[in-house]
Amino acid sequence: QVQVVESGGGLVQAGGSLRLSCAASGSISSIDTMSWYRQAPGKQRELVALATSSGNTNYADSVKGRFTISRDNAKNTGYLQMDSLKPEDTAVYYCALKLEMTFSGARYDYWGQGTQVTVSS
Repeated sequence: QVQVVESGGGLVQAGGSLRLSCAASGSISSIDTMSWYRQAPGKQRELVALATSSGNTNYADSVKGRFTISRDNAKNTGYLQMDSLKPEDTAVYYCALKLEMTFSGARYDYWGQGTQVTVSS
């Protein structure tokens, strides 16, 4: 059984930093693509950052230069380092992983449970 567990959210003052983690466990051999999304109250879920297995990354314009996506392949864990946080970054953050299964080699999408990030002004 595959599990994807997020951690690291919380309350921080504007200008502060947080690091979100997204750990996958179970019969998986690797993380293919890793993405972070966020959804603020009353708004649609939006893509914040993406990292491919080849190392390419992409960021939403609103977070470029402030957020960094990374991964530890040995631990099947992804991270989102968030610096210079602003009140408008307040949202529930979700990780989305495309995981390769150990035995079949098939790839499936899994979502984390979401973690609240609140930035006070």
